[in-house]
Amino acid sequence: MTIKILSVDDESDMEMLITQRFRRQIRDKVFEFVFASNGTEALEKLDENQDVSLVLSDINMPEMDGLTFLSKLNDRKSPYLKAVMVSAFNDMDNIRTAMNRGAFDFVTKPINFDDLEITITKTVQHIEMLMHSQREHDQLVAIQNDLNIAQDIQQSMLPKRFPPFPHRADFDLHAFLKAAKVVGGDLFDYLLMDDNRLFFIIGDVSDKGVPASLFMAITKAIFKSHFSSKSCGSICEEVGRVNDFLSTDNQSMMFVTAFIGILDLTTGVVEYIDAGHEPPLILRQNNQVEVLKKVGGLALGIDSDFPYTSGTFKLEPGDTLFTYTDGVIDANNRSGERFGLQRVKDILLAETSAARPKQINDTLLHHIQTFIGEAAQFDDITVLTLHYAG
Repeated sequence: MTIKILSVDDESDMEMLITQRFRRQIRDKVFEFVFASNGTEALEKLDENQDVSLVLSDINMPEMDGLTFLSKLNDRKSPYLKAVMVSAFNDMDNIRTAMNRGAFDFVTKPINFDDLEITITKTVQHIEMLMHSQREHDQLVAIQNDLNIAQDIQQSMLPKRFPPFPHRADFDLHAFLKAAKVVGGDLFDYLLMDDNRLFFIIGDVSDKGVPASLFMAITKAIFKSHFSSKSCGSICEEVGRVNDFLSTDNQSMMFVTAFIGILDLTTGVVEYIDAGHEPPLILRQNNQVEVLKKVGGLALGIDSDFPYTSGTFKLEPGDTLFTYTDGVIDANNRSGERFGLQRVKDILLAETSAARPKQINDTLLHHIQTFIGEAAQFDDITVLTLHYAG
């Protein structure tokens, strides 16, 4: 990178001295010099050479002196254009004024060219540092913009309309995802497979941030594709196919814990597959909270041949199923205390079985955020709550 320097001096031999002294740097295209004899001419040269990075200017010049020129230079508000002022050794008042007006440095006459070269090098290094910092800032802004777009895309993939099926009186459902970073790796989804079967899933990718969000998007999309298909097989068959897809060529070694269920809306029976996920809670109509004793399985994306088996449990009319990711129970406050499963149970009991899923979720999130306080949220928090009316 060639640094272009504007030298402003009314002494006729200055151009020759600079050209001679810096001939090697000029030959190697390290420096390129432009010359002017006063401030007025220097402003014209700057208009013609807008890539000038450094100005080396005398203070005492005809037509427009160096201090006036420095003020004009500041009016251009270029953060990468720095001025080194030149004046007589005993002209300290003008040198002080120049520094107060924003000059980066100064040298005194008669010029010591060794000192001048050191000053130019130091000034150039400062300019390059400013440019580097600006590039890094621009890159961070671009990354943040990309993350904001990714957040919008990820959030747009999640269901937002609640209640999701307002024409159905036999069940109610509400879910939310609060990411620890701009984007997260948790997921939830649901769909009516037909008039009598409700599919739902909640999951947690092993990583955080952008990589997890991409894996989350793939997982959610492939599940929706399989379970919305008219040719959908059994829950074991379809989860096995999804697992095979996620496990194949999984060089990132990410995996997804998930709880996948199909609720028979006519009987209340839920057939489910647990892929290494947190145990759901059931708030029974008699205001008892039950931890589901689930049939365990391996997280998705680890072993393409893992033989998933399903389990069943029954929701009675008035029961509420509460599913969650580990960000709920692992939420920490500033003293390092975990929110824990018992607090979740207490909140469910306090809400009673008459509470609707949105009310339960809103109350839970409020309690978690109050518990966390000023501590940083280190994991995604996701909940899917399903009430069965029968």
